[in-house]
Amino acid sequence: MTDPDDLALALQIADAADRVSLSYYLSDDLRVDTKPDRSPVTEADRACERTIRDLLAAARPGDGVLGEEFGDAATARGRRWIVDPIDGTKNYLRGVPVWCTLLALEEDGEVTVGVASAPALGRRWWAARDRGAFTSDVTGTTRRLHASGVTRLADASFSYSDEDYWQERGALAGLRTLIDSCWRTRAYGDFLSHVLVAEGAVDIAAEPALAPWDMAALIPIVTESGGRITDYRGGPALAGHCAVTTNGHLHDLVLGVLHDPPRNE
Repeated sequence: MTDPDDLALALQIADAADRVSLSYYLSDDLRVDTKPDRSPVTEADRACERTIRDLLAAARPGDGVLGEEFGDAATARGRRWIVDPIDGTKNYLRGVPVWCTLLALEEDGEVTVGVASAPALGRRWWAARDRGAFTSDVTGTTRRLHASGVTRLADASFSYSDEDYWQERGALAGLRTLIDSCWRTRAYGDFLSHVLVAEGAVDIAAEPALAPWDMAALIPIVTESGGRITDYRGGPALAGHCAVTTNGHLHDLVLGVLHDPPRNE
């Protein structure tokens, strides 16, 4: 079982990160730069990650840290924290409240703690290995997460980002088949699609191109809710750099559709 102090620390750090990110949110003079991959980064992203790194250095000086904005501080200890200071930066800089801080602890290659904190929505999700997954609602109440019991694609709600990068995966036709096979499709976006699977509000989520910091925190949240998260071929999501999340019942069906598409793709 995961050390409860690690989860408690992650939640405390999320509190501090929320204060930083909210202090810049909706600012009229928010500074935005463009990274080499042409994605935006704001001063809030950097300030939030600096805060997280400073707190981790004080509380867990022997642990490594991998963050989106400041790279990898390696360690031989077998423990590292994986940080996305603001997941959903494009939403953040436009004033859309669907963004969050993602914080995960990886121990010897397994993600054991995950926190997704979305202060503009008044929501937070968290989990630790063998201890369940939970969320706090806008009312402040806490409830345990359970993935849905849907077993047919025809009854399933599917959230995906868009069609970008699915062609490179060789799965664009499979994605379109999956869209046509499901009861309902929406694009809730980024972290939200996956935590909604953990809540049982959505049954399937998929994104074809993700960095470790985009998904590490989601792994324990989904799995501890009874769901599954893998890459689109069924391997580890972190290694595959993409995520297919389901309630568990639908997982093999979804993977079959995605990587065995019609031959006229």
